Amino acid sequence: MMKNKFKVMLATCALAFTLAPVMAFQFPDVSVDHWAAKQIDILSDEGVIVGYPDGTFKPDENVTRAEFASMAIKALGQEHTKVAQPVTFTDITSEYWAYQAIQKALYFELISAPEDGGLFRPDDNVSREEATTVAVNALTTEEISPAKALEVLSKKYADFNTIPTEFLIPAGKSEILSMIVVSPNNEKPLLEPLRPATRAEVAAILYNMREQAKLNPNAKLAEAMRKKTGEGYVVEGATVQGSIGVIPAGAIIPIKLTKYISTQASDAGDVYTAAAPYNFTTKDKYILVYKDSNFKGQLLDVRRGKWFVRNGVMALENSLITTFNDQTTTFSATGELHKDRNWFMKFVRATLKGEKLEATPTDVIYMKVLKPVKIDLTNGWIYEE
Repeated sequence: MMKNKFKVMLATCALAFTLAPVMAFQFPDVSVDHWAAKQIDILSDEGVIVGYPDGTFKPDENVTRAEFASMAIKALGQEHTKVAQPVTFTDITSEYWAYQAIQKALYFELISAPEDGGLFRPDDNVSREEATTVAVNALTTEEISPAKALEVLSKKYADFNTIPTEFLIPAGKSEILSMIVVSPNNEKPLLEPLRPATRAEVAAILYNMREQAKLNPNAKLAEAMRKKTGEGYVVEGATVQGSIGVIPAGAIIPIKLTKYISTQASDAGDVYTAAAPYNFTTKDKYILVYKDSNFKGQLLDVRRGKWFVRNGVMALENSLITTFNDQTTTFSATGELHKDRNWFMKFVRATLKGEKLEATPTDVIYMKVLKPVKIDLTNGWIYEE
């Protein structure tokens, strides 16, 4: 009887550990019951927000405008977007660490700037008003009047009559969408729009923004988040889960070399470059690799064809790909040159040997992928393992 009770007790303990929420344990200064623990845990796991070198998160510290722009772009999954026409600011240059993130935030209309650039104030603390406005700007929302916004806010917030005019409608929209983040310590919530946002508040604001953007992104985000489709070479076995496509190990893909190679003129170790002759797509026409993406590798095995000795042998090993968005990353594949022979030539090469192999820039070579390749179907970015 005692043994059975002991077993039940152990099972109960194991179940409790299994069901208990595993969150925020990576930061000693964020307890599991912290009001923003869930958002901090999820966004830190995804690299949207990071802790300090000492391992802490410091939830009550502030966030700069540059830091917030970078976090917002990461939260929306747009860190790999390219911006063709950057906006000029007088207080940041293209070498500034958050320059690209700020340009992307402008492109997606999360923030605004004067036409002539002006100041961005990257090191100023982002206010609760600014952070909330960015979150609303990421969305397609129903228009409301200032009167409607005031009506909605006055029902809940003690400081509704101190809201800056420019923040009234963003605050009203945010309240309608249940996105406003307030300190849980006040008996009656306060908007405190001009107060610098804390790191915990920023985590909650970004989390709310991301969840709403999955449903109703603004027009530019909607286009960027759309999986791109097109005609091309269908990669057998390619799979899609959400916005991620996978080219499996063993899949066959075509490439076209950029220069002539042959068993008689090339040597093992020679470097080759090639291009994708078509888009590589899934069976549902989602684009995995875009046409003209560049491949690079080396000739792995080159043996010249010799009469009565052997037919030519040429094997290729691909190592890199440079995609249309200028990402260069690993792409492992191998292939061999072959010649199509009729029955007579098969007999000749089997007896006399001496066959020469060659490939010109007009020839397609089929390669076998050695490792799975994960690709973001919204922007063609390849996830590096």
